[in-house]
Amino acid sequence: MSTVTDTGTIDSGLRGYLGFLRQSARKRLVLLWRYPVNTLSMLGTIFLVFLVLFFGGQALAPAAMEDTTGGLVVGYLLWSLAISAYSGLAWNVTREAQWGTLEQLFMSPFGFGRVMLGKTLTNLAEAFLWGTATLAFMLLVTGQSLALDPLTVLPLGVLAILPAVGVGFVFGGLAIRFKRIENAFQLVQFLFIGLISAPVGEYPLLKWLPLAQGSYLLRRAMEDGIPLWNLPADELGVLVLTAALYLGLGFAAFTYCQRWARREGVMGHY
Repeated sequence: MSTVTDTGTIDSGLRGYLGFLRQSARKRLVLLWRYPVNTLSMLGTIFLVFLVLFFGGQALAPAAMEDTTGGLVVGYLLWSLAISAYSGLAWNVTREAQWGTLEQLFMSPFGFGRVMLGKTLTNLAEAFLWGTATLAFMLLVTGQSLALDPLTVLPLGVLAILPAVGVGFVFGGLAIRFKRIENAFQLVQFLFIGLISAPVGEYPLLKWLPLAQGSYLLRRAMEDGIPLWNLPADELGVLVLTAALYLGLGFAAFTYCQRWARREGVMGHY
């Protein structure tokens, strides 16, 4: 399928969309490379926060820390992945609005929804890139040994952070409508901590909260070495269902907010 424009014909089918994904990823890599101080400070902040948590915990409660180091590593990994996936989408919308290019995305032959989906996939890839670096750093610092089977960790990791992507869509939609919501971004980071550390094993109803079930299964897989195919089918079903549910609700809220902004005539305002 192709779209004719004043400058030529644009392939708006699968081949063209794959090209868009490639260029979107390339753009992100260029931005990371051109602003090395910002890139390194972002990664350094993630490392520094973990060092404070780990060594602070050892100083205050060494015995308890010895028993919970694995949980801290897995929980912090999921938290950093969730923050990266969630904030990347919300900040994308905010920056496009600041740059005055948000309305241009609506004129894309792929449609605004597919454009944002492509940006989301790029954000997820970047999140796992930083997550890999963070995990290697944490294992080096703590000397902890975890099961790192990619056939288990990657699917669980993706499903675990999809609810965070849904939250990112919600805040992306709010950014389209209300523009300046950066302060609200910070509050969600603390909310994620509570969700990731929720005692799902003791209170099963908590598994229906975003991130909670993913955190629980990821800890079982990485700490106890349980492969994906040996995890209970009903537990995996809850994980898949909550991932799809919160992602779908987030995208629905995002779609509603963009239509709301267009009705109010504030799409291009900042």
